[in-house]
Amino acid sequence: MLRKSHIRRPIAASLMILGAVMMYLALETWAGVLLLVLGVSVEVAGIALKRKD
Repeated sequence: MLRKSHIRRPIAASLMILGAVMMYLALETWAGVLLLVLGVSVEVAGIALKRKD
């Protein structure tokens, strides 16, 4: 994983923003459900990177 916090923090923030955008854009179809699940998983990865501090 990334050990340098000055690199890890912006990556974590961008992953959290990307996940939020994906969840916002999800529609009420199967593709939207897949997009929602993908957005949640990206957001969880961003939170995990941020919590490692």
